[in-house]
Amino acid sequence: MASIFRRMFKVGQSHAHSVMDNFENPIKMTEQGVRDLKKDLQGTMRSLAEVKGVAIRLKRESEDNKRLAADYERKAMMLLQKMKEGVLDPAQAERLAAEALNRKDECSQKAVSLIQNWEQQDKMAAQLQANVNKLRSTVSSYENELITLRARAKTAAATRKINEQMARVDSSGTIAMLEKMKAKVEEDESLAQSYGELASAEESVDEEINAVLASGQLVPSSNKLAELKARMGIQ
Repeated sequence: MASIFRRMFKVGQSHAHSVMDNFENPIKMTEQGVRDLKKDLQGTMRSLAEVKGVAIRLKRESEDNKRLAADYERKAMMLLQKMKEGVLDPAQAERLAAEALNRKDECSQKAVSLIQNWEQQDKMAAQLQANVNKLRSTVSSYENELITLRARAKTAAATRKINEQMARVDSSGTIAMLEKMKAKVEEDESLAQSYGELASAEESVDEEINAVLASGQLVPSSNKLAELKARMGIQ
């Protein structure tokens, strides 16, 4: 029986060792993978911030040039209005108005170019944002897997420890010691019972003597015997 238990413990122990060996490398690999992914995520987020920053600047410059174009057009109209009112020399007014319109066209063209660049940059930012989201989800998934692996490894370690303790208990001969202890207890119980029976027998004799004395039957047994023999005619 002890050998069966011993084999069972060995099987459980070897299984726990195998589980632990299988757990150690995946945990380390996952930890390193999570660290690498977090580093990549930080780098990607910095790139995303930079791309978004450029996009924001391009859009702002495009809007500024649109406002400048509208302002140059308004100035050209004011110059022509002053010419119309006779406040400004016609030649000078037309020259300055033409120059304002040229500036207006330049600003409009620049605004169009900037908004095109902004659209391209915004598209890149959207793609980068998608990659960041995907990478963040992957990191989260790996972290959850790591938590699970650690919990399983902890359980396997506890199982191995228990199996080792049980194996040590069996191999140290505890079962044999229990059998010897059981035999000794049974021997002591039998001896105690024997002493108890002897004490009961002695007590019975004493009780009989005391009972006779208490009843007043003090006639010696030899006289009774003589009387009985006389009635029977025995000398």
